[in-house]
Amino acid sequence: MTTDVTENPGHKIVDVTTTDCCIVGGGPGGAVLALLLARQGVSVILLEAHKDFDRDFRGDTIHPSVMEIMEELDLSDRLLQLPHAKMHSLRIRTPEDTVTLADFSHLKTRYPYITMMPQVKFLEFIIQEAEKYPNFHLIMGANVQELIAENNVIQGVRYRRGGWHEVRAVLTVGADGRHSRLRQLGGFESIQTSPPMDVLWFRLPHQPEDPEGGIGNLAQGRIVAMLDRGDQWQLAYVIPKGGYQQIRAAGLEEFKKSVVEVVPSLGERIEHLQDWSQVFFLSVEASYVKRWYRPGVLLIGDAAHIMSPVGGVGINYAIQDAVVAANILSQPLKNQHIELSDLAKVQRQRELPTRIIQGFQTLIQKRVLAPVLKSQQTFQPPVWLRLPILRDIPGRLIGLGIFPVHVQT
Repeated sequence: MTTDVTENPGHKIVDVTTTDCCIVGGGPGGAVLALLLARQGVSVILLEAHKDFDRDFRGDTIHPSVMEIMEELDLSDRLLQLPHAKMHSLRIRTPEDTVTLADFSHLKTRYPYITMMPQVKFLEFIIQEAEKYPNFHLIMGANVQELIAENNVIQGVRYRRGGWHEVRAVLTVGADGRHSRLRQLGGFESIQTSPPMDVLWFRLPHQPEDPEGGIGNLAQGRIVAMLDRGDQWQLAYVIPKGGYQQIRAAGLEEFKKSVVEVVPSLGERIEHLQDWSQVFFLSVEASYVKRWYRPGVLLIGDAAHIMSPVGGVGINYAIQDAVVAANILSQPLKNQHIELSDLAKVQRQRELPTRIIQGFQTLIQKRVLAPVLKSQQTFQPPVWLRLPILRDIPGRLIGLGIFPVHVQT
């Protein structure tokens, strides 16, 4: 138990609220879990540290697996009425060749593509659905500071929003992302890996003659990935781990020149990049928590397993975690009694798919991305990317996941 898990606060509590489930983190996993539990009649409080959902350069990819979940909730058609783009494949392009890394058009689903939609729009959509249920409550600007413990069982959280507030719950769920406060407060042990890269994100206009889909451009020891967002390209400039300060020191003009050398078609558009404030730095890491739970608390999504950006699967695995958690925990929560075995069952169903996709991401990073960053020679795509027998495997891994996850009613 860490010192942040307390039985008696040392500060004045403004109010105390009770609920069946307190979810910390209003990202896709936390929001979808809140919606699913509210639909089942469970009382839910969702705590989000920020004052709104409008934060740039978060994952904007909704994969076929999530679209099928939305269909099971009778939400897919309305979700697709929101502005979005469709990405049918992910390709790798070198100065000499183009190969397909993942083709989603062969998937047996009504949604054989990745839906590119601003995450803020997706979250607002899910929250609006959850707010139709009187047993759902959202609190924005709630900065969770402490876990409440009684007899070594977590009974809720204390958060700051002006003053100190307390939420007492049968179950507390940490869905607060890669920098999870609940993971830290609960003393959960993480196993770290060290992907050989960091990423600089930025956006440039998309022109009508541009190709569609996702393209990884590999040349001259550099990587520029492009994700089609309809009227914009979301670009990821991949760099060796720890190389950011060197790029900043060289200046923005040198950075823009480097991007154009890899993707010459961006020559004129690169002038839309006027300031470093338009460039977002992501320190890439991947890890997993050995045990996702302890009495009274459960971690899901990036709080339990931080994903590399390869394949953009983080959102989708967090939502699949949420679906499994809701399937298993709705009835125990309605009974207001959670056994440790219930929480263990969530991890048991979700750990293997998560570890497999992390293994796939590591393979791509080590066999495709790292060799490019370490060499100035022209990259030759691995032979296995060209084998017809393996063609559909990456598309299925990225698009649908290892095992199908369905909403139980």
